[in-house]
Amino acid sequence: MNGSPTQPLLNLRRRRGRTLPGPGRQTLLKAFFGGNALVAVIVLLLITFFLFREGLSFFPQYRQDMELYRRSGMEYASLVRAEHERFNNLLGQLVNIRREQILQLEAEGKSREEIAALTAPMQAYITEFGELAVPLRDYQLAVRDLAAETYKQAQGRAITGRPAPGQSGLIDYAGTIATIKATFPQFTALNDQLESDMLHVLKTFPELEEPQLKPLAETFRRDAIAFTAGLPRYGAQLAEWEPERGVGLGEAVRSFLFGDQWLINNNGHSLFGLLPLLTGSLLVTGIAVLIAIPFGVGAAIYTNQMARRGESGFIKPCIEFITAIPSVVIGFFGIAVFGTLVRTLSQTPWLEWLPGFPVAERLNAFTAGCLLALMAIPTIFTLSEDAISRVPRIYAESSLALGATRFQTTMRIIVPTAVSGIVSAVLLGVGRVIGETMVVLLCAGNRIRIPDFTEGPGAAFQPVHTLTGIIAQEMGEVAQGGIHYRALFCVGVVLFLLTLGINFAAQRIFRHSRVGE
Repeated sequence: MNGSPTQPLLNLRRRRGRTLPGPGRQTLLKAFFGGNALVAVIVLLLITFFLFREGLSFFPQYRQDMELYRRSGMEYASLVRAEHERFNNLLGQLVNIRREQILQLEAEGKSREEIAALTAPMQAYITEFGELAVPLRDYQLAVRDLAAETYKQAQGRAITGRPAPGQSGLIDYAGTIATIKATFPQFTALNDQLESDMLHVLKTFPELEEPQLKPLAETFRRDAIAFTAGLPRYGAQLAEWEPERGVGLGEAVRSFLFGDQWLINNNGHSLFGLLPLLTGSLLVTGIAVLIAIPFGVGAAIYTNQMARRGESGFIKPCIEFITAIPSVVIGFFGIAVFGTLVRTLSQTPWLEWLPGFPVAERLNAFTAGCLLALMAIPTIFTLSEDAISRVPRIYAESSLALGATRFQTTMRIIVPTAVSGIVSAVLLGVGRVIGETMVVLLCAGNRIRIPDFTEGPGAAFQPVHTLTGIIAQEMGEVAQGGIHYRALFCVGVVLFLLTLGINFAAQRIFRHSRVGE
């Protein structure tokens, strides 16, 4: 009897002696876990160093290529091409008017023969209008071909450091520029003729009986008159063009950060403009966040404050299970089901009043944004629910004791107190969305163009490309160490800084949200 109380204590001490590691083992465990942490830090530093080294090496290389592009005369040809592309935009408006005209006639039940007869005047006008810029196009191609040979020689010399076989030691920049500048009177004459012809053709615009087409026709007339009035500006740009002016590093940086074109091997020259990719990423992220915040935060509030235990036990695993779905599966769902469903619904007559409806492209920013919202909801839900759980219970008890209802306590006491943690959850959700690759690559449409925000909310239904999508799409096709290769790394640097800033802001807000600690 006397020894029985001490026997269990002795057995417990023996068991603890067998399970708890001694000082030597503790040192080994600390070294093991500390070594893992050190390896993680080293790998992170190496990745960051390699990313910035390759990315920042892009700008000197791009500056050199831009200078060769200017000295060879290719920049002159690009200025002429800008005018021709503006004309082609007008031609595209005419094609769009005819397409809408055909859709209207089909909706009225007209036969193919009747549609062809009724749209024949517009088709003839499109043909006549398109022929006006043929001389300008031929001039641009001739100047481009003249400068392209010099530009290729300069590129080869910059890569290899020596002239190609059969070439002389010097590149005749001056001779090429003199030949190009000698054609300037021809360009002036072509522009004068184009201005006269356009003013004449605008007077013969066919009458459209469909009321829905009149706003499109008025927009075309207004844009065509503005184009005609701006033709002298293109001549002034060419007259002031200075091929001898060097390209500074700052100009190369500005061209990358604020450029609106991403064109690879365009007449031997590549344009790397970040703006359409950044705009696409922000548009898709904005759509995703606008959808994910109400669902994620709302579900967190309901589950934590209002749901019964059985409901909470069902809702939480279902939402958290979404994180287990591979992003490529969600992307396939967007291509095969969701995008097609949205486009089909948009063609319903009673939904035509919505901005952007009917949707022309099933793969667009809205499709990608909705699917990214689905992926962001678990992150926002889990972290928001955790922030609400950290609010001290005494806050709710005091509110209820003063006579407030459960709903009033939740919305006026609990949620405002946890708002910093909820904002942190939303920012982490944004970081999750903006770094996603597979869904946007499959569902965003991959059109490298800044959306037309003059359409208002309808811009959400236009195809876009994103920062992550361009890296995934083009990295496997580039030569290591080339300018295109380093341009993609520079996009990666921008994405890295963007996500780093978002996560840093979320962590700062999270520290201030630790209520009662």
